[in-house]
Amino acid sequence: MFNLNKISDAAYGVGVDFGTSNSVAATFDGREITLVQLEHSDVVMPSANYIDRDFSITTGQDAIDEYVAGNRGRKVELSAELLGEARTSTGTADGPSAESETTKIFGHAIHDASLPGRLFRGTKRLLGNRKGARIPVLGRQFRLVALITPIIVEIKRAVSTVVKDVKRVCIGHPVRFEGSEPDRDHIALSRLKEAYVHAGFTEQSFCSEPVAATISYIHTNPSASFKRLLTLDFGGGTLDFCILQREGESFQILATHGVALGGDKIDQTIFREVIFPLLGKGERWSRIVDGERIDTLFPFSEFEELLLNWPVSYILNQNKYTASVIQRMSQHDLAAEKFKRLYELISQNYSYQVFESIRACKIGLSKADSVILDIPEIDIEVEIERWQFEYMISDILLELERSIDRVLMRAKLTPQDIDVVLRTGGSSLIPAVTDILDYKFSGKVVEHDPFTSVATGLAIADYFGFSDNGLQVVD
Repeated sequence: MFNLNKISDAAYGVGVDFGTSNSVAATFDGREITLVQLEHSDVVMPSANYIDRDFSITTGQDAIDEYVAGNRGRKVELSAELLGEARTSTGTADGPSAESETTKIFGHAIHDASLPGRLFRGTKRLLGNRKGARIPVLGRQFRLVALITPIIVEIKRAVSTVVKDVKRVCIGHPVRFEGSEPDRDHIALSRLKEAYVHAGFTEQSFCSEPVAATISYIHTNPSASFKRLLTLDFGGGTLDFCILQREGESFQILATHGVALGGDKIDQTIFREVIFPLLGKGERWSRIVDGERIDTLFPFSEFEELLLNWPVSYILNQNKYTASVIQRMSQHDLAAEKFKRLYELISQNYSYQVFESIRACKIGLSKADSVILDIPEIDIEVEIERWQFEYMISDILLELERSIDRVLMRAKLTPQDIDVVLRTGGSSLIPAVTDILDYKFSGKVVEHDPFTSVATGLAIADYFGFSDNGLQVVD
């Protein structure tokens, strides 16, 4: 067992929760927890960075704002990649062939000549993917570590305003990183270690995110009588669980479990189910081809993945996609209005605004039985009732229930053996999630600092010297 009440010679503890969507940092001096203001007087910073054509890097909300401003109304201009040149003749006796006698060899049209910069958000998802070691950015190859490091550098700068000359940090990690590689956790942790070293955090320890959230709860409730805790951490990218056995302020980990399922998928589900039909999905398309009238479904599937991934949705603003939308919206029928919305979304790059409205709607449904999903940029105003939302995410809720059963089975426990259930992470606020937990663990469920519990737990773990070294994964 590890004791959270042992004597520590540390002057402070620092924890950094680098999340898929957002990041939080905290410090602990043995008495007081301090949440670090990462940007604009906010303790929560989007895990985003933007690289412009001069290779200047902006992080956090400023990165997102720069991306949105730079792509609004911008027409994408793809040009072919020059692979090399080949001579069309061997030349003459007077010398080699002239320039006019060479042929340039081009690859596929992949270069966006007017691209003002690249936005990266959700890079945490790529950490465990061996194939994502290098990513092309504006004609250069960037290592994935180099894309993560600027965010960690900004976090360290903010932490340094609280703790001078800070070098130590406890780094949060999911129970399982996303990816298909069998050694993805080792790959991801190695990349995280390197990024933190580059940022100046040279003394590192690790702790899984649900365990960190549990540590923060145990530390702030030292006199409580509970023994077994189950923690659900439902964030933007992953759904993680742990079960801890606790005696006083000592604990041991009985089981963990994690799946690649988070709030981002819920947002995309709402986009698919509610927004897609209002943009033309399922509508027919009649046009003249080679003198004959052809009537088919509009090929909306060609647009879906780019619409669902707002950092790259600007790619849709090229003739390859917009020509068919313009043709379809010119037809005088009721569906034409839907395609006008689609064209406006594409041409003005409103995908980010759509997702922000979806998130606001999702938050509203945590407090009310119905909410208006209002997206004025593309003239959408639709009421969503909570039961409709819960029906949309029924598959996600089913996976949640299965995951609870799995972690209990790994610990060889039943719901009756659990004394306290902690729920944390933004998606844990969804009423359907709380209903599932309340049904399985009646009277035992506690909401625990949904957005900051992991960072505070990491700081406490760092202060007392707890670390799982990224190896305690039992999945």
